[in-house]
Amino acid sequence: MNIKQQTIKKTVTVSGVGLHTGVAVNMTFLPAKPNHGIKFQRVDLEGSPIVDADVDNVVDLSRGTTIEQSGARVNTVEHTLAALVGLEIDNILIQLDGPEPPIMDGSSIQFIEALREAGVEEQNALRNYFEITENIYYRDSSKNIEIGAFPLNDYRLTVMVDYNSQILNSQHATLNDIKDFTNEIAACRTFCFLHEVEMLYKQNLIQGGNIKNAIVIVDRMIDDSELDYLKDVFNQPKIEVRKEGILNNVELRFKNEPARHKLLDLVGDLALAGRPLKGQILAARPGHAANVAFAKKLKKQMKEAKNNIPEYDPKLPALMDVQGIMKTLPHRYPFALIDKIYHLDDKTVAGIKNVTVNEPFFQGHFPGEPVMPGVLQIEAMAQTGGILVLNTLPDPNDYRAYLISIDKCRFKKMVVPGDTVIFKCELKYPIRRGIATMHGQAFVAGELVCEAQLSASIVKKNEK
Repeated sequence: MNIKQQTIKKTVTVSGVGLHTGVAVNMTFLPAKPNHGIKFQRVDLEGSPIVDADVDNVVDLSRGTTIEQSGARVNTVEHTLAALVGLEIDNILIQLDGPEPPIMDGSSIQFIEALREAGVEEQNALRNYFEITENIYYRDSSKNIEIGAFPLNDYRLTVMVDYNSQILNSQHATLNDIKDFTNEIAACRTFCFLHEVEMLYKQNLIQGGNIKNAIVIVDRMIDDSELDYLKDVFNQPKIEVRKEGILNNVELRFKNEPARHKLLDLVGDLALAGRPLKGQILAARPGHAANVAFAKKLKKQMKEAKNNIPEYDPKLPALMDVQGIMKTLPHRYPFALIDKIYHLDDKTVAGIKNVTVNEPFFQGHFPGEPVMPGVLQIEAMAQTGGILVLNTLPDPNDYRAYLISIDKCRFKKMVVPGDTVIFKCELKYPIRRGIATMHGQAFVAGELVCEAQLSASIVKKNEK
């Protein structure tokens, strides 16, 4: 799994019709900056509104996953999102001139091919993984659906489907490594039973569907008159039933293609939780409604863990080393108090300070009993917060962040030589009129050693 965030190198466009709407649409993928996330944009609507790929924006799950924000709706997003997860693309803007991504061949493979053509590039920002640390369960007893997430330092998924059908009964599919998504999962097409097709057609819900973009499973006997009716439904000169019970479609790409497509849907729907995942996902008889309900549970867990410091792994490269910090902040020896930034998003930053006995302040604080002064702990916390507030700007090197207030400051434990202090700052409110307010915390060995509310003024260089 990638350590750093990724986007695409250049803009690329795919075109087709939406499965449910039948509307012709151009979908354009554009590169985006670190921590941008995945966003859709309806350029055909007034003001070109943005729709975040967020589980809280899900508004319809009847025949796919539909999201809506500020009155703008995007239908059937799961195949597009699955392609992005499969390529480990974190930051992208997806512009549509219609209400729904094109169905293409009913899978994610053509999105994968387009994104590969654009090229994928690494960005100078670490991926903000959500690591499953305890078992998480979702159950729908009425439909016999179960989904579970279990601790694992990787992302693996297993899906089992079980239908009361002689043609499609029990199948399972497994993805052991997300890097195998392209070869093992991406080409697997959506499927449905013939009775579902007839119902959806009568309700005018599959205006863009045909036997070239879906596997239609015939689960009952049909006569010649019904075959003639289906020719009109699918606008095909000939309709026949293959011996395996599939309408005249191309051969299955995998024996368990339906189960693999269910896994594809699960990958796409779980992307709406908002962060890349580390864990083992096991799903029995999943569907969009269950997937989204589980994604909401994951997001809730993320929020509950929000007050925890992002896990620090010294084996991973720094997001910003000392040289990078000094390019952003003006502080120099002996007042440069942060050694490394290892987490940075639009609201939170985390960095470390390795405290050694050679710190110049230990000569006087105190001889024979070295203790890091509380005022310098706050200063280190403020420098960490300065990285956060300056990186909200498009040109951070043109500005300074000046500490203007300290409130609710508390010291819990002494910091001494040999300690590695983790500093975390989180924006309490959106930055307004150049004023940023943050909640800062400092931890040693998992224990809170100090905290404070800090406010900073963002000022352009050479301005008073």
